[in-house]
Amino acid sequence: MRPNAEGVDVDEPLAVDVPPAPHDASGERVPIRQLAGLAPVARPARRWTPRRVVATPAALDQPHGRRIVERLATLGIEVERLRSNRLTGVRGDTERETYARAKSTLAIVVSPPSRRKLQPIAPSADWRFDLAEGCPAHCQYCYLAGSLSGPPVTRVYADLDDILAGLAGYAGQGTVTSRNPRRAGEGTTFEASCYTDPLALEHLTGSWRRAVEHFAGWDAPVQLRWTTKYADVDSFVGLPHAGHTRVRFSLNCRPVSERMEGGTARVPDRLAALRRLALDGYPVGLTIAPIMPLPDWRAHYGELLGAVAAAVDGVPDLDLTAELITHRFTPGSKEVLLGWYPRTKLEMDETLRSRRHGRFGAVKYVYPRDTMTELRNWFERELADRLPACRILYWT
Repeated sequence: MRPNAEGVDVDEPLAVDVPPAPHDASGERVPIRQLAGLAPVARPARRWTPRRVVATPAALDQPHGRRIVERLATLGIEVERLRSNRLTGVRGDTERETYARAKSTLAIVVSPPSRRKLQPIAPSADWRFDLAEGCPAHCQYCYLAGSLSGPPVTRVYADLDDILAGLAGYAGQGTVTSRNPRRAGEGTTFEASCYTDPLALEHLTGSWRRAVEHFAGWDAPVQLRWTTKYADVDSFVGLPHAGHTRVRFSLNCRPVSERMEGGTARVPDRLAALRRLALDGYPVGLTIAPIMPLPDWRAHYGELLGAVAAAVDGVPDLDLTAELITHRFTPGSKEVLLGWYPRTKLEMDETLRSRRHGRFGAVKYVYPRDTMTELRNWFERELADRLPACRILYWT
């Protein structure tokens, strides 16, 4: 059988069923297979238009699945209705061709049963839940690379109403926020961007807007959390959110964001979007990741923090957090990334790193202790000086 004739089961999870550490590709035990207000309105973010959209029969039985199809129709995007859960025509003759086809495909599916049992997601949140898996961006350090079990077709879940209803049993449980005094008042936290980027898909699905509304109406100390590299927040500004959703923007210095984050919004646009949401009363956050000790890294990251300070200047009652995540990789993620981006300039030299073991026994390569200490001390000092209202949630 030719490679491109093989079918992909779009009902199978894109990422294997282990609780990953967010943004760090550090703990995977995986099989590697083939691979407004004071601010002007942000410029429209780059909106992803998939070349191919498919839907399974089970997804079309779901009210939200039908809503997604209707939304896509208004955008002029045709949906191919599958007869089964098998999707063909994704695999190419080479790994790179398979990657390109998969990255341009969107599948509307029902979430696997394993995804309905929530997993802890320290240090980000108490619990992780998924509304989608996969991302259309082309980041050369992709956090999903060490977790994928097949071609990276983006899957969005049609059983949204059931997923949201199933969260109630987890309120009041979890230990990540209750044990961290810096996170007092957050309540039970739920991470909704572990395996995807919400703003990359929101214009196609409307799923995260409905999640914000769900959490706003939830009479309990809870918080919805998600992070993004996009900037299209129009549908969230003015939405009743009750302060129960924290939106974090993933940021990096110019040498990283301009060279290694293909298909995403420009950092200035992300910062303009952060300002709009902060002015609308949302708790907001910075996910500075992956931090890299590039040449002149202090100047580059200093420029970034200066831009952040300007973006939040004058915002009343600012609720701002920061999550600081250094770059690391596993042998598996390196293999996948070099297959996807053979000309990448991303440093993945084991001889320059310290070898560590993740939570599940997997080998990971991190920066040496002296480098980590120097980076951490600098960021903590500069954040305190430039953004005194910002709370650092964790460093990893």
